[in-house]
Amino acid sequence: MRLTWLAFCPALLLYGAESPTAAIKVDQVGYLTGAVKIAFVTSPAKTFEIRRSSDGRLALRGLLGPAATDPLSGDTVETADFSRLRRAGSYYIQIPGVGKSWTFSVDRNVFERAYYLVMRSFYGQRCGTAVDLGPEFPGYSHAACHIHGEFDPSSGKSGPRDNIGGWHDAGDYGRYMVNSGVATGTLLWAWEIYGPRLNPIQLRIPETGNGTPDILNEVRWNLRWMLKMQDTDGGAWHKQTSTHFPDFIAPDKDTLPSEVIGTGSAPYKSTCATADLAAVAAIAARVYRPYDPHFAALALEAARRSWQWTEKYPNVTFRNPPGISTGEYGDSNCADERLWAAAELWRTTGESAFHRFFLNHYAAYLSGLDSPPAENWSTLGPMALGTYVLSQRKDADAKARAAIRSRMLKAARAIVKSTAANPYHVSLKPTDFVWGSNGIAAQYGMDLMIANAIAPDPDFVNTAREDLHYLLGRNTFSLSWVTGIGEHSVLHPHHRPSGSGQQPGPWPGLMSGGPNAARQDPVLAAMPPGQPPERYYADQQASFASNEIAINWQANLVFLLAGQLH
Repeated sequence: MRLTWLAFCPALLLYGAESPTAAIKVDQVGYLTGAVKIAFVTSPAKTFEIRRSSDGRLALRGLLGPAATDPLSGDTVETADFSRLRRAGSYYIQIPGVGKSWTFSVDRNVFERAYYLVMRSFYGQRCGTAVDLGPEFPGYSHAACHIHGEFDPSSGKSGPRDNIGGWHDAGDYGRYMVNSGVATGTLLWAWEIYGPRLNPIQLRIPETGNGTPDILNEVRWNLRWMLKMQDTDGGAWHKQTSTHFPDFIAPDKDTLPSEVIGTGSAPYKSTCATADLAAVAAIAARVYRPYDPHFAALALEAARRSWQWTEKYPNVTFRNPPGISTGEYGDSNCADERLWAAAELWRTTGESAFHRFFLNHYAAYLSGLDSPPAENWSTLGPMALGTYVLSQRKDADAKARAAIRSRMLKAARAIVKSTAANPYHVSLKPTDFVWGSNGIAAQYGMDLMIANAIAPDPDFVNTAREDLHYLLGRNTFSLSWVTGIGEHSVLHPHHRPSGSGQQPGPWPGLMSGGPNAARQDPVLAAMPPGQPPERYYADQQASFASNEIAINWQANLVFLLAGQLH
């Protein structure tokens, strides 16, 4: 019966059994119906065909564009432009003599599923509770983890301190205030700008259906932990981790004590952590007011107390105290964190003291708008400037607003120009291939979408989507850098739950850090020197410098995806 059926489907005999080739690079999620649709080819050819994945039938045929050499990867790239394809469906590209691509979709809201998985990944990172992704991902679960904690001597206190909650920060089980700060702030900004698009999307988390939008339900889980990290004097401890990293075991199997870690000397809390808390708590005070006014009030009070602490201690920095080897997230200058805190507190309260502080200091950070920082958790000037312009408060200083707006739009237009000139249509520069380069690619897209929120321009939105295409498979490796998204995606992230052996594959929706030309781990260091920067990547658990995940990169990707929803 099966042979008879195949006899009437010659297209399936020709195309169905063929394995996809990495020589054809597509966004493995897909393309918006009315948008530009481009794939790239790195094997010489002249024509391409778009075929339906259901039956292999021809949907469109075209000529490949002229070849160009990409300095970031070393690839010689030809362009397949199939923007004329506007019928919704599932497709692949077929190129005579080259092969077929991974499948992709065309749809008016093609990125909604990706948004759901990427945002839901924060639920999978929850600490202090049992997690279960449910029947959609059977076996992806663990019992409650890290439910007992204590003060490390570096905190200035002793005894138990069960700060249960928050998100595991990255591939380890630590929780870090400064990275939580930028990640949480980014997600709350996504809600403020794109709330109407995000409100209907349910994440299938325990709080779903409680009257609060699910993105805010998930963010509140981390916010509550951040609030617990505040001491009675208003300062916030820097992190809560074990003294060293555990093995690659499931979260609930990690029995190392979860310790609140401070600076090791009075006042024991750090200014950067405290200012980050002030900023995100101030955002929370305005965002949660319609849904949870009690929580909003608590957040605002915490923000005020944090700010007062930073006025007393304007630059208490953090370095790992003796005996602590978990992530440091050290920063020698907390002035930009304080600027962000002042901007968010002013935006929420309108109080003149916060406004004066911002106006007295903002100009020093204008140049930081010109390019995304390599470590956005330590460079918060752009967040401060961005919230000032986005606020639309009538009491904003016209000169300051105009200066920030002009610099942001100029930077966005420069990104549009440089991205269009890149053979792979990605905004990354050679110097961007550092630890977390994929987070930088998402940050470029986020910056463009913020610029669009200030001064709508289709070029900003379309260029941001180019960076999203890069992250979802349109790159030299033909690899979706997000686990579980696309037919050819990351399989071995540096992520302890994924590497514990408790699940059949990596936890879904997690973005790998991406190529790192600094070669900061043994896997990358063993690669030949002198290669193009994008080549320094390995889908190996041991490559922590190129294949770890982190909540700040995740948050950038959530924002970028949210901006492409309808």
